[in-house]
Amino acid sequence: MAPDVLIVDDSEFQRTMVRKALEDDFDVVGEAANGNEAVEQFDRHAPKAVTMDIMMPEMDGVTATAEIKSRENPPAIVMVTSVDQQSKMKQAIKAGADGYVTKPFEPEDVQSELASVL
Repeated sequence: MAPDVLIVDDSEFQRTMVRKALEDDFDVVGEAANGNEAVEQFDRHAPKAVTMDIMMPEMDGVTATAEIKSRENPPAIVMVTSVDQQSKMKQAIKAGADGYVTKPFEPEDVQSELASVL
């Protein structure tokens, strides 16, 4: 059975790119456009993994990561972030992120990073 994953990014284009990269090997159970939606979707679906953007409206990815990691049975969280967000990435790791992929990415980058943290 394919591991289930939640995709979180405020860019619909980026969510589509991540979904296309993962849909052959993972079961995409939901998508969210900000951290608040990410927490709601996690509570609804309880996926084994989450791909998380850092910079988003309403609630950023660092805050959402900490919130989701505080739940019972937290998922593996892979940050999908731009190169210029190195300081935010350090915050995300402290919040509980398990790995990261830098935008722009190749589909194999997302697949292998998720596989390595699961």
